[in-house]
Amino acid sequence: MHGLVIGLGVTGEAVTRQLQRRGGTVTVTDDRPGPAVRDRAQELRVPVAGAEEAVALVAEVDVVLPSPGVPFGHPAVQAALRQGVPIWSEFELAARWDSRPVVAVTGTNGKTTVTTLITDMLVESGRKVVAAGNNELPLVDALDLPGVEAFVVEASSFRLQFTESFRPAVGAWLNLSPDHLDWHPSLEHYTAAKARIWTAQGPDDLAVANAEDPVVLEHARKGSAGTVTFGLHEGDFRLVAGELRAPEHGCIARADELPRRLPHDLVNGLAACASVISFGGDPASCSAVLRRFEGLPHRVRLVGDSGGVRWYDDSKATTPASVLAAVNGFDSVVLIAGGRNKGLDLRVLAPLGPRLRGVVAIGEAAQAVADAFAGVAPVSTATSMEEAVERAAFMAEPGDAVILSPGCASYDWYNNYGERGDHFASVVGHHLRARP
Repeated sequence: MHGLVIGLGVTGEAVTRQLQRRGGTVTVTDDRPGPAVRDRAQELRVPVAGAEEAVALVAEVDVVLPSPGVPFGHPAVQAALRQGVPIWSEFELAARWDSRPVVAVTGTNGKTTVTTLITDMLVESGRKVVAAGNNELPLVDALDLPGVEAFVVEASSFRLQFTESFRPAVGAWLNLSPDHLDWHPSLEHYTAAKARIWTAQGPDDLAVANAEDPVVLEHARKGSAGTVTFGLHEGDFRLVAGELRAPEHGCIARADELPRRLPHDLVNGLAACASVISFGGDPASCSAVLRRFEGLPHRVRLVGDSGGVRWYDDSKATTPASVLAAVNGFDSVVLIAGGRNKGLDLRVLAPLGPRLRGVVAIGEAAQAVADAFAGVAPVSTATSMEEAVERAAFMAEPGDAVILSPGCASYDWYNNYGERGDHFASVVGHHLRARP
């Protein structure tokens, strides 16, 4: 097999290396083949071409292998579609190379948290599993780890888009809201990519679906796999009288004994329990993990508390739906929002108005944020994180939560959302220490 790898990042390098190990040959193309890319290509002993050569190379290969960040509209991807050359993500390669079971998680929001919970719950149950995919461990590299009986995979739309035989034994779809419309040509295209988590499933596989998301539920009903549902108030796994309950197992945990118990935290916990128990995991292990889970960095994480005002880093919230989930967990909020918009309509945030003490708009999307809240909440604009924290502190009153929940990507001011969240936490710390 001769593959054309587009983009030599972490996943592209793993795909190149693993294809070579299995007797294949590889040509690499990168839109910006700088010295670092050329050095990696030399170490891998593969030729590297620039963007201008990519389209011509498509006709010379058996398969095109785009890295996750390569957009659907990339000229080489479109050339492959026109010429009928197969396009596969690393998930498709892994499915063709290995038959061990996979628990896969997709959705617009909550993927990483639920993937982490599922992994921890299965390990607690005594299962030998590893998390891979949309993290620092590509799935094709995870195949080489010794003693692994199953993989827990965070399945982005980018990776699902180019799959044919990828078949999770348990596939969980958490939710759907507009996202990545700078990558997908339309919301329908994005939705169809997510739905591919269930496309190749057979009658012995299980779909885990959000009972309170009509789009997710509709696609689940179209599938051939059995379906297990979850939701805060509806579904097989749901919250009843303050308890997270599972069919046939009763109470998994009481909500008031969990470190993370905002509404979206409880839904994530229910989704994880549904996936784990469907895969044969132990309900008691689900309970143990939920009782100690403090959450992941940059996801509504408390970073400061002074004068009756609590400060939260939710920098991972890069979509309006994430902001809605975060703010709706509090009664009174000063929201810091903005960054680089991903082609999403921020006006859907306007219903948050009654919960908002005020809004601080930041980054390239500051004007769009201001427009979204015009007439529903006081809005101030800041040109740095330091200024944003000062303005938020001026607005906040005792009992309020100040939340950095941007609803946008970070790439205008920062290299990634983690850097943005870390800087916010640092600025908050400095501000609180400097207060008289």
